Formats: sequence, structure tokens, C-alpha cells
Amino acid sequence: MTKRLNLSGQLEISRLVYGMWRVADDSDTSPAHVQAKIEACLDQGITTIDQADIYGDYGAEAVMGAALKAAPGLRDRLEIVTKCDIIAPIGKYSERRVKYYDTSAAHVTAAVEASLANMATDRIDLLLIHRPDPLMDHHDTGAALDALVASGKVRAVGVSNFKLNDWTLLQSAMKTPLCTNQVEASVLHSAPFIDGDIAWMQERGIHPMAWSPLGGGSLFGAEGAKVRAVLERVGAEQGVDTTAVAVAWLLAHPVGIAPVMGTNNLDRIRAISDAERVQIDRETWFEILTAARGQEVP
Repeated sequence: MTKRLNLSGQLEISRLVYGMWRVADDSDTSPAHVQAKIEACLDQGITTIDQADIYGDYGAEAVMGAALKAAPGLRDRLEIVTKCDIIAPIGKYSERRVKYYDTSAAHVTAAVEASLANMATDRIDLLLIHRPDPLMDHHDTGAALDALVASGKVRAVGVSNFKLNDWTLLQSAMKTPLCTNQVEASVLHSAPFIDGDIAWMQERGIHPMAWSPLGGGSLFGAEGAKVRAVLERVGAEQGVDTTAVAVAWLLAHPVGIAPVMGTNNLDRIRAISDAERVQIDRETWFEILTAARGQEVP
């Protein structure tokens, strides 16, 4: 059973998270099939489900909601994460001229109401501001997030893709502590481990979530060939596949990362927790980093 992470005392989530970015793209979006995915996660102790209003052209939350309506007993066994603030000219916003961000109190509040309705739930366990908004009024946004927590509609709040200054700006206008930052991190996107993005979170005791932990599939193409060879060797030694080793590389970092794993394949979902069986010592961690970067560390 997968381990648990406490996010700044605000919320406990499973160490491994199931991401529903592509759930609306599956050939089978029936409630029964989505329920099977959720139950495959629960069988491993993976209780945290990651969503966003924009996923599936603003349709993924409703796909999940249909499954929860059909099997209402599932809701209380889950922590539901969702995100807002991206407005793109697709789906319900297809008439918009350009993609942009909206962190206004009015939009954030309306987005939460829409997400609650779409997912057939009375609460969101963790709400993330999806992207830093260069036009953000932090007092307006912060007040909206505080109000949503006070109302009980949202249990905890965090951010996604934020740099340190984005984080401190928003936090400065809030009573509620921000509890996590979901960032891109993988063996093929190791920059956060080097450029200070992981360091400032580690300093503050913040457990980040990692999106695209397999490099968006690049790990299995030409770009990932060199590091894949190392991952395959380590996997063969420990009886797991390449995916498990790549995720274990993230889990090995002391900051305490929660990788968000997205797949529509039931067999792959059932194998997500294999990553926690992998042992990666310091030398192997740097061997994987070196292979991924194509050069030794300075």
C-alpha cells in the first residue's frame, strides 16, 4: 500500500497520485470504466485523484463526476485535487480570442462552483491555482481562496507551476497556508532539482507534486534512449519496469515528491505502486541524472 504525505498540516494525500488529464480522451469514458480505474488505484492505497477544469477540453471533471454519481460510495475514499485559472479557446470557452489566465475572485469562485457540480461532490479536497497569472491581484485572489476554505467547499489550497516569488506574493495576502506546488519534474526534466525550485520548497517543508513524471512519454522515445538504458538495467535488477524506476527516482528525493501518474491503461494503473518497491542509492540517483543530462555533474 502506498505511503501518505501530510501537506503542511492542511491535508493528507497518498504519496502516489492518479492523474485524470486524459480520462476524457479514452475510448471508453463510461462510469463503469472510470470506476474501475479509481478502484484499481484504491486497491494500492492510491486515494488522491488529480483533475483540472481545463482537462479534456473542460470535460474531464464531468467524466469523473458521472462515475461518482454511479458509485457514490467512492467519494469519501478519495482526496480530489482540481485546478483553475486557465481560460483557453476550447470547449466552453471556444469563443475566446486568446488563451489567458483569470485569478480574479469572481472567476476562481465560479470555477469552484462549476467543478463541484461537474464532479458531483460538495467539496474539493485541494484546489490549485493552475498557472501563475502576471495580472494577478494577490489580495483579490487570496481573499477568494480564504473564503472558499472558510465555506467548507475547499479543504486546502495550493498552486501549480509557481516560482518562489509567485508563491510568496499570493501567500502574503492569505490567512490560509498554501500547502503544495505542483511542478513539472522527471528524469528528463531535472531542472527543478538544480535551479532552486525544489530547494525553496524543501527549505519550507513543502511537499511538491510532480506532473509529467515520465516526461510526457518522451522517456520512451529517442530523447530518452540513454537514460532509458540505465532505468532498464536498474529495473531488471529489482524486478520492475522502466516506469517504476523513473518514478522511484523522484520518490528518492528528500523533499517528499508526490508524482502524478496519468494513464488510461488499467494494467498500468495497477502497477503504479511498483515504484515504491525500488531502492535507489545516491550513486544510482546521480547515474540516472547524468544519463538524462548527457553530461556529468560539475
